[in-house]
Amino acid sequence: MWQGEAMTEQLDDVSIRTATAADAAAIAAVHVRSWQEAYAGIVPADYLDSLDAAARTEKWAGYLERGPQDGVRTWVALASERVLGFASVGPSRDEDASRGDREVYSIYLDPGTWGHGVARDLMRTVVAEVGDKTRITLWVLADNERARHFYRRHGFQADGVERIDEVGGADLLEVRYRRN
Repeated sequence: MWQGEAMTEQLDDVSIRTATAADAAAIAAVHVRSWQEAYAGIVPADYLDSLDAAARTEKWAGYLERGPQDGVRTWVALASERVLGFASVGPSRDEDASRGDREVYSIYLDPGTWGHGVARDLMRTVVAEVGDKTRITLWVLADNERARHFYRRHGFQADGVERIDEVGGADLLEVRYRRN
């Protein structure tokens, strides 16, 4: 993880590009670190401790290889060739979705980069790629206030739809957010 001034210097030159299967290990590592930090106190600790970047690497390699055929796009944010974060968007999986609606499946950052504009740049990329007129939804854990605030700042609003998702043996409330 980066700290202080060294992190700021390296975050001055962030770029975003489409992810490839070669990014799977880096995405998996960010995914695990982000979950462990963001969901501490929300998701059971033993589940978070059990997350394994190597196991997620295989899953991510498959997602990235199949993604284009399934209409899913994934982007990575990079600084000095290091993956700082990623975002994935694809066809909405919601029962009430209209044809053409999109869903943000994931947006995660290395915790050392939080608050430096990297997530903002990823979200702007997602919105620009799907277009201003396209409805976009996403699901967020109700207790993840940091993420909920981020989504509201980017034009998403809770639309009243909720669901319970079992994560690590706990039933957790998720809230759907919608833009457009």
